[in-house]
Amino acid sequence: MKNHLLKIQKTGLRTIAPWIFVLLVAGGPAQAEAKTVKPPDVDYYTCTMHPSVRSQDPDGKCPICGMNLVPVLKKDAVTNPPVSGSTNQAADAAEKQPDEFMVPVERQQQIGVTYATIEKQPFRYSLRAVGTVACDQARRWDYVAHGNGYVSQLSVFSRGDRVEKGSPLMSLYSPDLLTVENEFVNLLKTRDDARTNHQTALLENTDRLIDGAKQQFRLWNITGEQITNLESTRQPEATLTLYSPVKGVVQDLGVDQGQHVSAGDHLVDVADLSAVWVWGQFYQDDLSLLKTGSSITITSSSYPDEKFTGKISAVDPSINNETRTARARIEVENADLKLRPGMYVDVELEVDMGEGVAVPAGAVLPTGLHNIVFVDKGSGRLQPRFIELGRKYGDFFEVKSGLNENERVVNSANFLIDAEAQVQGALKSW
Repeated sequence: MKNHLLKIQKTGLRTIAPWIFVLLVAGGPAQAEAKTVKPPDVDYYTCTMHPSVRSQDPDGKCPICGMNLVPVLKKDAVTNPPVSGSTNQAADAAEKQPDEFMVPVERQQQIGVTYATIEKQPFRYSLRAVGTVACDQARRWDYVAHGNGYVSQLSVFSRGDRVEKGSPLMSLYSPDLLTVENEFVNLLKTRDDARTNHQTALLENTDRLIDGAKQQFRLWNITGEQITNLESTRQPEATLTLYSPVKGVVQDLGVDQGQHVSAGDHLVDVADLSAVWVWGQFYQDDLSLLKTGSSITITSSSYPDEKFTGKISAVDPSINNETRTARARIEVENADLKLRPGMYVDVELEVDMGEGVAVPAGAVLPTGLHNIVFVDKGSGRLQPRFIELGRKYGDFFEVKSGLNENERVVNSANFLIDAEAQVQGALKSW
C-alpha cells in the first residue's frame, strides 16, 4: 500500500511539472509586452552615423555614438514580371528613380547641411598649356657659302651678338666670286658695244644674260646696292661682304676668322626677334576650342609681373603620339626682346562658352555610374536626383539635364546625407 502511494506521488509530479514550466514561460510574454515589438516590415535597426551597426532591438542604441537606432525596411522580394512580348520603358525608368527620404531639419543643422540655389550664369573656360618660344621663320636669314673661299674678316663673333640693319657680318675672299664678277663686267661691255653698233639682236641677248648674272649675284647674298656699284665702277672684287638684312640677333655662327669654306657650308644665322612664335602644346580634347585669330595671354617665370599677348596663327594638323597633344603656333610681339628662343612659357586662352544652368561642384556626388544631387523638397524632405553634367568651369559644372533654375540642392555634408539615403533605402545600390 505504501509503495502504491509513492508511485502515485511520482506520477503526479511528472504530470504537474510541465504545467509549472508553462506557467513560468507564460509569465515572460506578460513582461515583454512592456517592450516595443519589431514591426513585420522592418528588417533591422541601424545607426545613421554608423551604418555598420545592426540590431534587432527596436529600443536599441548605437554602441559607438549612443544615438537611437532607426529602422531599415525589408526589400520587397516579390516582383511582377512583365507580360511576354510587351515592355513599358516609362514604368521601368520610374522604378529606377531614387525615392524621397526624410532628414529632419534639426538633424540637418547638426551635421552642417547647407544649400545652394541653381541659377543660370555665363561660362568662361580657361584653357591653360605650356609653350616654347621659337624664331619667326619669316624673320630669320640663314647664310651659306655659294663658292670656295676664305673668311677674311668677322664682324660678329658669337651667338647673341646684336646687329643693326645693314651692318656687316663678315667678309669672304672667293676666287669663284671674282670669276663671276669678271663675266658680268664683260657682259656689260658687250651690251655697250651692241648699243653703239645698233645690234638689236645682240643687245636683247646680252640683256638676258645680264639679268641672269644679277640673279646669280643675289644667290651669293650680294645686295642690290652692291650690284649697282659694280655695274657703275666695273671693278671686280674678290672679297664679298655680307650685311645683316634686319635689326636682329645672331642665332648661330658656323665659321671662324680665316677658315676655309666650300659651297654649301653654313656661315651665319640672323633673326629679327621683335616678333616671335610660341608653340603651345594643347591636349586633343581641347582642340575644338582653338580658333585661328584667337587672342592668347602668355606669361613667363622670368617676368612674373608681365603678360604678353599673342594670336593663334596656325594649329598643327597632327597629334604627338607620346604626349597626345597638338601644337598651336602663336605670334607674339616682342619689341623688348624679352621672349627668347627656347624659353618655356605658360599660355592661357579664355573662351566664352555662353550661358547655362550651373551647379556648384561641391553639390555633386559622383558614384561612377551617376552624378547625384540632393534636391530640397521642404520640411526636411530630400530627393536624390540623377543629373547629366557638361564641362567644369572653375567651381561649377554645367548642367545638361536633371536640374532647373531656382531649385535648391544640398551643397555640403553630401556624404552624410548619402548615408541617410542609403539607410532609408532611397538610393539602394546606386
